[in-house]
Amino acid sequence: MTTHEDSTPDSPADDIAVEAETAETADATMTEEVVVDESVEAEIEAVATDDGDSAESSAPAAPTASTEAKPAVVPSAPVPAPRPGPRPSAPQGAVPARPAASAPAEPWGKVDDDGTVSVREAAGWRVVGQYPDGTPEEALAYFERKYADLASEVTLLEVRHRRGGASASDLRGAARLVQDKLTDAAAVGDLASLDARVAALTGELTESSAAEAAAAREAVDDAVKERTVLVEAAEALAARDPKTVQWKQASAELSSLFDQWQLQQQNGPRLPKSTAQQLWKRFRDARSIVDKHRREFYSELDEAHKGVRDRKSALVAKAEALAPKGEDGIGAYRELLDQWKTAGRAGKKADDALWAKFKAAGDALYSARGEREAADAEASREKIAEKKVLLEEAKAVADEPQIAKARTLLTGIQRKWDEIGRIFPRDAERALDDDLRKIEQALRSREDVDWKRNNPETKARANDMTRQLTEAIDKLESELAAAEKSGDKRAIAQAQEALEARRGWLKALGF
Repeated sequence: MTTHEDSTPDSPADDIAVEAETAETADATMTEEVVVDESVEAEIEAVATDDGDSAESSAPAAPTASTEAKPAVVPSAPVPAPRPGPRPSAPQGAVPARPAASAPAEPWGKVDDDGTVSVREAAGWRVVGQYPDGTPEEALAYFERKYADLASEVTLLEVRHRRGGASASDLRGAARLVQDKLTDAAAVGDLASLDARVAALTGELTESSAAEAAAAREAVDDAVKERTVLVEAAEALAARDPKTVQWKQASAELSSLFDQWQLQQQNGPRLPKSTAQQLWKRFRDARSIVDKHRREFYSELDEAHKGVRDRKSALVAKAEALAPKGEDGIGAYRELLDQWKTAGRAGKKADDALWAKFKAAGDALYSARGEREAADAEASREKIAEKKVLLEEAKAVADEPQIAKARTLLTGIQRKWDEIGRIFPRDAERALDDDLRKIEQALRSREDVDWKRNNPETKARANDMTRQLTEAIDKLESELAAAEKSGDKRAIAQAQEALEARRGWLKALGF
């Protein structure tokens, strides 16, 4: 709010213009400082009205000595001159504070014949300005409005402090400005009471500022701890062995720490300059170390990848040189493939490109073999049909009762089988060979059995045993007949048991 110290309007029109300018400036300033709601406005208006009424009630009831030459009747409530914009009005039911009738209060202001306006203070009367072209009532009303504006500012500060939300230190600054305005203010009213209210408010704001300062220090301490945690995390990343670090994850962690640092710097309290610089230096140094290790790691990795790329490029060239050999180059290509597996990694992009070339060279060799196998398979169709016919003929081997004739038949079939030659694909050849092998195995089993039966040594042993068993059976039959004749049951049972055993053995020998 702007106060025109010792302003002396030249005319009532100038007074209205000055009041309009003052009102506009005050309204703009008040809008920038705080948006006051309806309840606050009502409270300010009530206090301002009380202050105005207090000043107005002290207006002189009769002209002073300096105005006797120009008598004028001054009402107890001077009517303010018109000014732009609505003026605050006291709420309904508010009773202005007025002095008791038994003890009339001395007026706060007076007007001399030349329009000089003075305000009563503890030290006496003090000139606040001149209003030469208006009535004494208008002069007093003008400077009483100045007082009302000052009272509104004081009330606004009190309300803002009581409502909370505004910084106590900011309110102290505003209170100092109002205090400066009250010093030798060009206004008529109880300036001492306003000064006392501002002094009391300043004392309360001093206490609140101390509490705010303590809270701010605590917030700064907490912010320092949070920044320190970020610094220590960054330093822990910097202290790790570069060879064991997963750099993609580590870079993401460091980036997250830096984002948190910026967020705290933007939204957190302002740290002391020395502390902030020290923490930032530690954080910056840790980031620099991590970046240095990362660059060194990738530099070494690039060197290693370069060596692997060179080796694999050489393998690709050798594989491509095998193309004229066709199927005969597959063996050499497999050796190159073993070397490829032990060559190492050259980076995903380079590996994929080199492998595509190496694989294409191998595909050319295997394609040549595939073409040859396709031609062989086409040529083997007749051979497959011929061998299937031989398999049908070989089924008669199992039906031939004479083993010698069966062997002769199978040998002839096998000779024709070999004359037909190899068959492609190999799976078809193996299936046909397995079928013929089953027939041969069955015949060989028959031959083994026949050999065991017709072996001279085996037959000699079998004949000797047969003779012994036959003699034993004859003897046991005689003993059984004698036992039956004598009626010896025990001897009969023993003879029968021994006889059955010898006959079983003889049957096992094939007789």
